Amino acid sequence: MRKIVLYISMSVDGYLATKNDDISWLSVVEKEGEDYGYGDFYKDVDTYIVGKTTYDTILELTGGVLPQAQNLDCYVITRQDIDNKEGVKFYNGDLETLIHKLKSEDGKDIVCDGGGQIVKMLMEKNLIDEYIISVIPIFLGEGKRLFKGGVDTINLKALPSKYFETGLVQLHYIKQ
Repeated sequence: MRKIVLYISMSVDGYLATKNDDISWLSVVEKEGEDYGYGDFYKDVDTYIVGKTTYDTILELTGGVLPQAQNLDCYVITRQDIDNKEGVKFYNGDLETLIHKLKSEDGKDIVCDGGGQIVKMLMEKNLIDEYIISVIPIFLGEGKRLFKGGVDTINLKALPSKYFETGLVQLHYIKQ
């Protein structure tokens, strides 16, 4: 069965963006030739889920293109009624229904790339099977939290973490 994997970055103090949706601080770990396992991870993924705010941020950074749409089935979770475009499906239905539908289909894993509200919605229904969280060596002090709270306890099993020369630590957990 396909898995839902949260594959995301956060600051040491738990933020995924500044309060203005700025993610330029991620560049503190940029190093030529280092992709932190991104390429290998995406070999086992064929579906991408992201929230509308994160989608808009990606478009701003890439000049209006969602790079994942070139190789993956992409779903943008939104409350708005938006027509699908350029390989992107805008979904405003029940998220749990979508996840069960995707998991029941043949295919590779499904990756969630945020944002915090989408992560919370998935966690409320205990739908995330695996967590890969890259912790960036920076304190932001404030911003948009990755984990918003308000969900029931979810027991996880730790898999080996990875430590990189740039200070990035990649945590890896699976649902028990």
